[in-house]
Amino acid sequence: METILAGQSPSGGYVACPTFPPYGYSWLRDGSFIADALSRIGEVESAERFFDWVARIVEAGLGFEARYTLDGDRDESGWPHRLLDGWGLWLWALGQHAARHGGGERWRDAAASTAAHLERVREEPCVDWWEEREGVHAATLACIAAGLGDELDLTRAEERLDGSLLVLPFLGFGPVDVTPLLSPGGGVHRHLDDVYYGGGEWLLLTALLGLVHAELGDVIGARGRLEWIAAHATGDGGLPEQSQDHLLAPDRFDEWVERWGPPPSPLLWSHAMFLDLALALDEA
Repeated sequence: METILAGQSPSGGYVACPTFPPYGYSWLRDGSFIADALSRIGEVESAERFFDWVARIVEAGLGFEARYTLDGDRDESGWPHRLLDGWGLWLWALGQHAARHGGGERWRDAAASTAAHLERVREEPCVDWWEEREGVHAATLACIAAGLGDELDLTRAEERLDGSLLVLPFLGFGPVDVTPLLSPGGGVHRHLDDVYYGGGEWLLLTALLGLVHAELGDVIGARGRLEWIAAHATGDGGLPEQSQDHLLAPDRFDEWVERWGPPPSPLLWSHAMFLDLALALDEA
């Protein structure tokens, strides 16, 4: 939790990774998961500062984009901007927080504007969770449905094996099978053609799988995922984005190191999902 709190800017945005310059922004998706995790464990003030940060962006008319600077300004980088999942998750996290702690009226206007936007564009193609592919994605539709409080309709979603599908059971939309994405060591890959930093196992996806185990009453399986994540912490307790134990494309690892340096660590989203899993096991 200390890593997350240290990574929250004075304005309220959570930096994706404080030591990795390409991730020096606050993503709506990452931040919503993070704020929800902190809300669950009672860090109300931190969660609400993030909700306020997002509400100011909406009220300032800065659009509905994937990420913003920590000050709440537009991101002018060349990264893809059209992602809809984070805005659905923001509405979902707001609803979860209000149910736990009250105070939902505080963000009513910004939430209404966000909901109206999502209703207009929810069926349109956008970039996936990993900012790699444009299309109509099951994970994105699930995040929007959760935010709007709707039934999930996957009629138009492309069929693709992807770790982001684990958000469906997390949001209460039923089971998924991502068995082919499991590594021999127990971590979860993003997808089978992943080459980003060689295609390692992502700690946050492993936590999401652990939460599936916990929901099904498989305490041993859930605790095994928690222990796997903890075993990959750095010496100072930071949780990285991914592990390099079982790379899908080991020959592609060095090119990313040459481009951007070592893989991101700590990733605040990893810490948030670890907190969720620990809380589910009463170990937070």
